[in-house]
Amino acid sequence: MLAAVLTGCGIRATQVPTDFGPAPSRVPCTLAGTDIAPQSSQGIPVQVFLLCSRQLVAVGRAVSVPDGTPDAQRRVLVAQGLLDQLSERPSAAEDQAGYDTDVQSGLRVSGQRPGDPEDALRLSTAPEQLSEYALAQIVCTFADSAAAEGNGSVVLGGPGTEPLRRYKCTTEVRSEPGAEKPPSSEVGTS
Repeated sequence: MLAAVLTGCGIRATQVPTDFGPAPSRVPCTLAGTDIAPQSSQGIPVQVFLLCSRQLVAVGRAVSVPDGTPDAQRRVLVAQGLLDQLSERPSAAEDQAGYDTDVQSGLRVSGQRPGDPEDALRLSTAPEQLSEYALAQIVCTFADSAAAEGNGSVVLGGPGTEPLRRYKCTTEVRSEPGAEKPPSSEVGTS
């Protein structure tokens, strides 16, 4: 009976196991027009990179920075706001569309130390200790924001004495964030 059913629908039975890869994803990684608004409508509109279908996808958010904040402090406040947004669970609509984050809550950022380049940001956890996904999310989110120079890269360091590194957000990082850490080069201090 089973053979008749399988023959009738054009599927031939086989004794050899086959592997055609994972089933195609039905997760669209797109949000409806009403779901695109930032989770928080108060503050400066920004974009953060969330994970969806093993890629980084930009999503709208907002961060608060008090008026009159000096530029150096403003940059750090924006960076902390971006980290906070990255560590928040995606909204219900984003979750349903398949978005996720690998950035853990509690991660802090500070500005440069004496001798660091002016555009350096220091994380409370060394970048090398973050997962490939979390580091890719942070690098791509910071790279084109007011937290960095806006040139597709960001200078990051940790709380210790390890050298600062300039990380780049590349097309490869956005399309395969878990493959390896974002490309980087050591940055000297003065």
